[in-house]
Amino acid sequence: MPEKCDDSGQGPDFAKCDGLLPAIAQDVVTGEVLMMAYMNPESYAETLETGRAVYFSRSRNKLWRKGEESGNVQKVHAVYLDCDRDTVLLKVEQIGGAACHVGYKSCFFRKVTPEGLQVEGERVFDPAEVYKK
Repeated sequence: MPEKCDDSGQGPDFAKCDGLLPAIAQDVVTGEVLMMAYMNPESYAETLETGRAVYFSRSRNKLWRKGEESGNVQKVHAVYLDCDRDTVLLKVEQIGGAACHVGYKSCFFRKVTPEGLQVEGERVFDPAEVYKK
């Protein structure tokens, strides 16, 4: 795992974007983009410390430990920063088969076509059963 963010300018630049940086989760084996979320300094630090993906939920205004409700956790294999240090890329192993809270492997399951949105892939789980809400 990479070193934690410090004052040397080697970590993410959380001064940008009001302290929330986009974080992309990519399957470490297939390269498929699984999801995009946000990280703050605390979620980034916890991700590095634990090796499990932790994001910041804007809707809940708190840390979101991926899979805490569904069991579909993300084991982090590598962390990358873009050239401006304002986007995080996590190469992950998706435990449980689905990254998307509506049951698909990837959150990017809707393809834009001239005829409209086309769903690609199949649901891995039923969200009503998993979240029981």
